[in-house]
Amino acid sequence: MVDIATRVWNHKWKIDPIVRSMIDLDFYKLLMCQSIFRNKPDARVEFSLINRSSDIHLAELIDEGELREHLDYARSLSLTRGESTWLRGNTFYGKRQMFRPDFMEWFEQMRLPEYKLEKRDGQYELSFEGAWHEVMLWEIPALTILMELRGRAVLNQMKKFELQVLYARAMTKLWEKVERLRKVPDLKIADFGTRRRHSFLWQDWCVQAMMEGLGDTFIGTSNCLIAMRREVEAIGTNAHELPMVYAALAEDDAALAQAPYQVLEDWQDEHDGNLLIILPDTYGTKGFLERAPDWLAGWTGIRIDSGDPVEGAETAIAWWESRGEDPREKLVIFSDGLDEDRIIDLHHRFNGRVRASFGWGTLLTNDFMGLVPDDALRPFSLVCKAVAANGMPTVKLSDNPNKSMGPPEEVARYKRVFEVGEQTPIAVTV
Repeated sequence: MVDIATRVWNHKWKIDPIVRSMIDLDFYKLLMCQSIFRNKPDARVEFSLINRSSDIHLAELIDEGELREHLDYARSLSLTRGESTWLRGNTFYGKRQMFRPDFMEWFEQMRLPEYKLEKRDGQYELSFEGAWHEVMLWEIPALTILMELRGRAVLNQMKKFELQVLYARAMTKLWEKVERLRKVPDLKIADFGTRRRHSFLWQDWCVQAMMEGLGDTFIGTSNCLIAMRREVEAIGTNAHELPMVYAALAEDDAALAQAPYQVLEDWQDEHDGNLLIILPDTYGTKGFLERAPDWLAGWTGIRIDSGDPVEGAETAIAWWESRGEDPREKLVIFSDGLDEDRIIDLHHRFNGRVRASFGWGTLLTNDFMGLVPDDALRPFSLVCKAVAANGMPTVKLSDNPNKSMGPPEEVARYKRVFEVGEQTPIAVTV
């Protein structure tokens, strides 16, 4: 097992780069990339970094030259033969050859496209613009680079034994969570922590701890590289990016109203089983389900990713019942801001009523809260979102208005089209 503290103390990024592989990203990005490659190959999309935690001034913490070196190194990466063999030949969600030959031939030649980097008001403005299926692959590398460089800026001020004690405390903190979770019967939990992890080495350690401590309760990781190396399931389905871009490409209000369902029509042409998961909150869960076509009720489940998770799950249960479906056969994946207390509470409430599962993210792979002075390693909310498609701005409403984005006039239009009324703000930690 890697001695992380010593590795950090001796850090030379060319030996230990932040992004070390084209598949050091979340599995859902590859699934979505293939769908976009087939269905929207001509769409031009812009992605941009958004720091929701404006009190953390990244441009004052992170050296621009070092940031560019890591971004440039990520651009030099390509798929290795072993990684290609794993993607082409492995079984994912019970299906062999998940990735089609034409997509794999393209991906094997893929290099991350150019980026644009500027400083403004103590923050970095980092953006990527180009063919959707190419620039979308920047999202996870961009986030992991910024998150880890911020962490390194703090760790670089610490001495050798301080680092040893810090990681010993962080390991103990995580293991105590694992010990609590393994006492919960019928629990199913996956690692969703790539995008805001403390570091690759730490995420890898967390996955190993979950494998040993939770056994069959741990069902896999979203990180493709770790899944390949540790021989565990790669977990993931789809994200808000798909309906946001489809909606931006809609030509009028009628097409806009149908865009979230058109996404899922295209998705089900390629996938079945546990990949048929609805993410309904992009433009409001309640309205999405009320207007949903009947065929969506037959899908495997729903992911709850914003708003009150209890309210979201209860809304889904009531919807399934109204469509003649048995909620006990449906999968509900909770994935928003989870830690062990919320996981346990939600499991106790919904176990037996649905097939509950949990995607544990930032507070699995980046919980160093309270371990250094001034809480300088606390996790923060950094995202990289599609902000425009073919020159039109994207919009996200969410079930939590604190997670919404888009120009005010477009947000108002989307609220009208999707009949979204008053929403209750919920504080966003991660």
